[in-house]
Amino acid sequence: MTEPVTALLEELLKRIAADVPGAVGAAVSVHHHGLPLHVAAAHGLAAVFVAAQLDEFGGPVVTAGDTGLPVVTADVFADERWPSLTLTTLLERHPGTDWLRVRGVAALPAPWDTDGRLVLSVTLDRPATEETLKALRRHERFTAMALVVAEAARPDRTEQMLDLLQSRAALEEAKGIVIALRRCDPDEAWETLRRASQQFNVKVRELAVALVELLAGAPAPQPDGDRTIDPSPAARVAAEQVLRAFEPGRVELTGP
Repeated sequence: MTEPVTALLEELLKRIAADVPGAVGAAVSVHHHGLPLHVAAAHGLAAVFVAAQLDEFGGPVVTAGDTGLPVVTADVFADERWPSLTLTTLLERHPGTDWLRVRGVAALPAPWDTDGRLVLSVTLDRPATEETLKALRRHERFTAMALVVAEAARPDRTEQMLDLLQSRAALEEAKGIVIALRRCDPDEAWETLRRASQQFNVKVRELAVALVELLAGAPAPQPDGDRTIDPSPAARVAAEQVLRAFEPGRVELTGP
């Protein structure tokens, strides 16, 4: 990433940390096209702490990236889910860092394009709670868009940026539909779309557009040209199945 874009992400993380009580650091980690999760930008103690999780010990950020589910821990060094992530080990491997300030962690995974996931995380000097996750959700969408800008800043990535923006818009519309019909939170809405796309073997962005068009009874608003998302017949069948799953008495998706 270019220096101005990295500075933009770091400033965003600084503001997120200021918005979360007890935060001593914040980070955004990403994986894309099957590549391993890596730190895109970090602020405060999270710069070392998240890298240590990804490279050596595992931890909340790794678990959130692998499962696609939010992770909250009240005391990360005493949490049995990550036995290798201990205060003693970090003090030995990374001396000079004030690890005594670290206690709770919250990690929120979210899609940032159709092929990648981000994990927005905060490191706290107190237990993390569901309220911590709520604070992260307030910043999730802007963080995802900042990553799109970061991707576009790479050489010869203008076309990809436009594709990402278009895919992101379709996903947000479809997530809104699922949230309204299922009365769920954004994480569950995204998981519903992702699971359906895998089950029916269709691209999630095509499923998203098909869902919007099925509910509206009209073509989804899209720009003209090569970037128009045209759902396949399989994606339209998948959209019908998703809507049927929200009918009374129906809780599971049914494959073709």
